[in-house]
Amino acid sequence: MTLFEILPSLRHFAPRIDRAIWPLTAHVDELGRLCVGEVPLTEVADEFGTPTYVIDEADFRHRIRRYRAVLPDVRLVYGAKSLLTTVVAQWVAEEGGRLGVCSGGELATALVAGVDPSQIVMHGSATTAGELCKAASVGVGRIVVDSPLEVAFLDSGVRRPQAVQVRVGVTNQQFGTAAQFGQAAGAVERILAHPLLYLVGLHCHIGSQVTDPSLYGDAIRQLIPLMAEIRARHGVILTELNIGGGHGVPYVPGDAELDLDALRDFVDDALDAACAAEHFPRPAIVVEPGRAISARAGVTLYRVLRVQSQPGGRTSVVVDGGLGDNPRVALHHARYSVALANRHPLTPTQPMTVVGRHGDSGDEIARDVPLPADLGAGDLLAVACTGAYHHSIASTYNVVGRPPLVAVKDGSTRELVRRETIADILSRDRAFDARPPMQRERVQSGCEALLRGP
Repeated sequence: MTLFEILPSLRHFAPRIDRAIWPLTAHVDELGRLCVGEVPLTEVADEFGTPTYVIDEADFRHRIRRYRAVLPDVRLVYGAKSLLTTVVAQWVAEEGGRLGVCSGGELATALVAGVDPSQIVMHGSATTAGELCKAASVGVGRIVVDSPLEVAFLDSGVRRPQAVQVRVGVTNQQFGTAAQFGQAAGAVERILAHPLLYLVGLHCHIGSQVTDPSLYGDAIRQLIPLMAEIRARHGVILTELNIGGGHGVPYVPGDAELDLDALRDFVDDALDAACAAEHFPRPAIVVEPGRAISARAGVTLYRVLRVQSQPGGRTSVVVDGGLGDNPRVALHHARYSVALANRHPLTPTQPMTVVGRHGDSGDEIARDVPLPADLGAGDLLAVACTGAYHHSIASTYNVVGRPPLVAVKDGSTRELVRRETIADILSRDRAFDARPPMQRERVQSGCEALLRGP
């Protein structure tokens, strides 16, 4: 006999898992435990501690497959800045996606993962000369230049033929040169004059959390005429148009998301109209989703330290993470959905604000979210939609190590990135690093023993 059969009223208090927000495999078992990838999250917390990032491998792969099914004629480049490890890079490659990187570190991660360099796109909003030349030296498939200066960097360092795209700003976006040809002409002319660089297309980035698919159609209508003008001036037909990423996803119930079917239709209609108007051959379209693939696959686990009432009647839930592992609330006023993960609630919910351990006024994880009134110290909370820009931008604020990243699938766990230790952080302190090895080991062991307590 289950607890639900003994106390049917508990069904009214079970965590509601919104399928638009939580991982595809998320469900609540008969014991009230939230499970992802057929693994109770309580088991993940017991084995790896808290805070811990959890990534649903099946959900991540599903998102890539969905893009490839709905947009079969579009080239998919995963925006690795949202979430990247060597294993994540391998998932992308195994699902037939390309990888978009924006730094030397991301490029190195992709290469260590065994990704074919020809399947890598390198670009960033301010890429250094060293990063661009390294990308060219390993033979990445595409390099996107953001300014004439970046072309100059490549000019001095490229040693083999290299395909290049020019990023062009549209709709007043901050990235790329202006859409008018006069602004982009310098970069285009310099690339075309170089014997080892060949211009294959244009690139744009229209923003983040875009939920209106018509904006991508507008970008295409702006850029096809520019491609036609390049043909008229230089006799070169560009064959690729990268319309970037920024595809919006929901974080709380009711949030909008980018509809892929609608995106496909707007892209097709805009291409047909713009290419017909300019008598220009239809280019290959490239998209670069990052958040749209990784965000909903991710969940972050926190242990409740205490529940307290504050002036004004607000109830705060203090947890063992916060600003260091999720700065997006402070940086972007992001909102999140939270659920009790370790048991059935025994009371109705009430609005509570989940706050972090760091003591800053902006150290909040979720404001006024519904949580059971019987929530207490030791309970486990799960925060949904944390697979993008959490592991990527976590810090060691207050000298607190960054959380591990654990993949779940078919009832098994796999630690992709281990928890950062105090020893890891101290290893970068040059005064500490200068001590004799035995002394360093004694200090580290002593610190760890003190933190473990009696």
